[in-house]
Amino acid sequence: MPAKKTQTESGGFSAAERSAMKERAAELRAEGRAGAKKADGLQAVLDAIEKMTPEDRVVAERVHVVVTSNAAELSPKTWYGMPAYANADGKVVFCFKNSGKFGLRYSTLEFQEAAHLDDGEIWPVSFALHRWSPVVEKKVVELVRAAVS
Repeated sequence: MPAKKTQTESGGFSAAERSAMKERAAELRAEGRAGAKKADGLQAVLDAIEKMTPEDRVVAERVHVVVTSNAAELSPKTWYGMPAYANADGKVVFCFKNSGKFGLRYSTLEFQEAAHLDDGEIWPVSFALHRWSPVVEKKVVELVRAAVS
């Protein structure tokens, strides 16, 4: 039996993923003020993603799925209008800078000071994301896990 796809034909969120995100937002709101703030952050990220061009939206949606699957301790929020993910102290660990917002050739995944990517005297903090693929997903998973380790 073939593996069940977790994304839509366009590569974006599947109906099950959209439903799960709505349920999670409702759970957070039910937790009270702190939960409502997290739910509002999640909704802001989903709204920012929805406004993107179709090409950027597919990549941003997949990044969001990777983050929620591999770094659940991060809280989604927008940062300068971009989807971002913050640690428990509220510091942005990384954000998704979509190409359409700035008229660029490619989107980027940009890591901030709170990310744990330090490697000697020099290390990359911004990664171009042109299209989503299994290779890209594997690298993004590695980066997200390292950033929160």
